[in-house]
Amino acid sequence: MPATTRTTLRRGLAAAAALPLLVGALASCGYGSEAKNDEKKVAAEGKKLSADTVRLGYFPNLTHATALVGDQEGIFQKELGGTALQSTTFNAGPSEIEALNAGAIDIGFIGPSPSINGYTKSKGTNLRIVGGSASGGVKLVVNPEKIKTLDDVKGKRIATPQLGNTQDVAFLNWVAEKGWKVDSQSGKGDVSVLRTDNKITPDAYKSGSIDGAWVPEPTASKLVAEGGKVLLDESDLWPDKKFVITNIIVSQKFLTEHPDVVEAVLRGSVKTNAWINANPEQAKASANAKLKKLSGKALGDKVINSAWPSIQFIDDPLAATLQAQADHAVKAGLLKQPDLKGIYDLTALNKVLKAAGKPEVSDAGLGVK
Repeated sequence: MPATTRTTLRRGLAAAAALPLLVGALASCGYGSEAKNDEKKVAAEGKKLSADTVRLGYFPNLTHATALVGDQEGIFQKELGGTALQSTTFNAGPSEIEALNAGAIDIGFIGPSPSINGYTKSKGTNLRIVGGSASGGVKLVVNPEKIKTLDDVKGKRIATPQLGNTQDVAFLNWVAEKGWKVDSQSGKGDVSVLRTDNKITPDAYKSGSIDGAWVPEPTASKLVAEGGKVLLDESDLWPDKKFVITNIIVSQKFLTEHPDVVEAVLRGSVKTNAWINANPEQAKASANAKLKKLSGKALGDKVINSAWPSIQFIDDPLAATLQAQADHAVKAGLLKQPDLKGIYDLTALNKVLKAAGKPEVSDAGLGVK
C-alpha cells in the first residue's frame, strides 16, 4: 500500500467516528476539523477538586447527546463542584485526538475508530477509554424506487462518510459477508462505495448521484425526510442489538494526575444517561436546544423524532464490539492488526456504577495491563 494511501487511511480511521458519528456532518462525522464553541463555565458552589478546570470535548451530534444534555442541564458542572467545566466542540475525530494529544482538552466523547487509531498510533501512550456513552444510531437508507431488497444493493452507489471511518468499515464488512467484492481503497466493485461528507449526503441523494447511504443519525433521518427508506438498521447486525458508537476517553496524563475529576465527569455521564432514559422527550428537547446554541440551528421535529429512538444511551463501552470493529477494519485491509490491550481503564466507571447500585461493566480483556 503506498505511503500516501496509508496516510489517508489513518486519517479516515481517525475520523472514523468523528465523521461518522454524526457530525461527519453535524452528525457524526464531521463538518471540518476546527474546534469551536469554546465555553468556560463558572464553577458551581462546592469543593474544588484536584484541578481548577477540566476541558471537555465532544461533537454537536446526536450520538454525543450524553455530552450535549449533561452540559446543557448542568449535570457535569454539578458533579464537578468548584472545578470549572470548559467545553469545546469538534467536527472530526482527528482534530479531537490532536487536541487531546496537545493537552488542549482533557476528556472527550468520541467514536470507536478515532479511539482505536489514536491509541495505536501513539503505541498506547496517549489515551484511555474510561466509559461508554451511546450505542446504535446507524442505518442503511436507500432510494426505494431503485432498491427494494438487500440483494438490490449490489451494483448500486452507496455513500459512507469517509474512507476507513466507522460506518465505512461496517458497510465494507457487510458487503463482504454478502459475498460481494469491493476494493476498500477505491470503493469500486460489486457495489460502488462513494465516500461522501455527511453534510452533503442529503443533497447527493436528492440529485440522484447516490442510491443510498450507510450513515449515522441524524443524516439517516434527513435522507428519510427526503423520501429515503431505512433498509437496514446496523443494530440488527450486532449481539443484543448493541455496538459502541461513542466512547469517553481521557488523556493518560490527566487520568493519572486528576482521577477525582475523571470520576466526577463519569458520575455526571452516568447521571445524565439515567435522566435521558427516564425523560426521553425532555432530553431530546435539551439536546436539540444545545445543538441550536452550538450551530445556530435546531434539528426539525421530523428529523429528530425519527433519529432519537434509534440511539441507546448506555454507560457500558461495549468493549467486545470495539475489538470486533477493529477486526472488521483489518479484514477490509484498512488497518494492521492492532494491539488494544490497555486501551480501557474502567476502574472509575465501575466505582461510580457500584455506588449507583448498577452492575459493573467489562473491558473484554482489553483493560490496563
